[in-house]
Amino acid sequence: PQDRYIRKQTLTTGERYITEELKNMENEILGSREKVVNLEYELFVKIRDEIERNSKRIQLSANIVAKVDVLCSFAEVAIDMNYCMPLVNNSDIIDIKEGRHPVIEKILERGSFVQNDAYLDEENNRLNIITGPNMAGKSTYMRQVALITLMAQIGSFVPATEANIGVVDKIFTRVGASDDLSMGESTFMVEMTEVATILKNATEKSLVILDEIGRGTSTYDGLSIAWAVSEKINKMKVKTLFATHYHELTDLENKLEGTKNYHIAVKERGEDIIFLRKIVEGGTDESYGVHVAKLAGVPNDVTKRANDILKTLERKSVLRNDKQTKSEKAEEQGQLSMYNYKLAEIAHQLDLLKLDSVTPIEALNILSKIKENMA
Repeated sequence: PQDRYIRKQTLTTGERYITEELKNMENEILGSREKVVNLEYELFVKIRDEIERNSKRIQLSANIVAKVDVLCSFAEVAIDMNYCMPLVNNSDIIDIKEGRHPVIEKILERGSFVQNDAYLDEENNRLNIITGPNMAGKSTYMRQVALITLMAQIGSFVPATEANIGVVDKIFTRVGASDDLSMGESTFMVEMTEVATILKNATEKSLVILDEIGRGTSTYDGLSIAWAVSEKINKMKVKTLFATHYHELTDLENKLEGTKNYHIAVKERGEDIIFLRKIVEGGTDESYGVHVAKLAGVPNDVTKRANDILKTLERKSVLRNDKQTKSEKAEEQGQLSMYNYKLAEIAHQLDLLKLDSVTPIEALNILSKIKENMA
């Protein structure tokens, strides 16, 4: 019937009508978005309030599930990779038999990872100096000791056949460094900052891993720093693994109690070398840097030239050692050279001076006489 239609709008071309049903549908559609938002918020508030009332129960359940998840993961990897149960105690010993790196052994073919022992304590084996060429496995060995120690203390089985792990309070590492140019810090500065942190915070219960400290500066500076850090750490009785290319540090075994030398075994075959990946007692004075460069793909003409230069430098070093001056040989035998005698006499004169009563003119005269005696 015509009375169902309600005139809504008059246009030049005609009239627009609407029915009651259409009007109701329009209101329902226009209000539905607001209703959806309000309904969603009401449901959110209900869920939030329900969670709040059960928050302690939910957190406890989540914590239990998380622990079960971790323990199941520990168990699965222990079975899959043939880990052993470590003996964790309050001793000062880290004794690992046939240890492996848990990450690298997963990358290699099963059974191809070369296992290594490790032994550290606070008395006779607190500082292990590890030498050997790059790529031989020094860093891998040190990292696996740190990882096995950490895994044992978090309740996991460890990649070894036997492990006796004394609890450590901290594990410090100085392994690798990257330039922080935005902060104005070089590789060497980052390295020294990390070393400073270790020396300030390490205790007798700590484990320290040092990889090539001092290499970011000149040879003598780097060697001096590495030597001094070794002495300090040894004095602190911190269990430490120290990998280095400064073969002079192997002398520390005879100078510092508790220091032991180890090196990564290498087999030479003509001009080639084979990394055996096995750590053995004793130091080494070979870095095999030219061999490693060859393995890395450096052109043959460059490595051949480097080898020639190396032989020349070594020959000059030997000749220089043979041609010591008489005064140098005399000093080695405990005798003072004439120059050192003059220095001792000048030092005695300076010691007798009373600086508080010397005038500037007198000081100049004394300095002039000292200069004459030096001639």
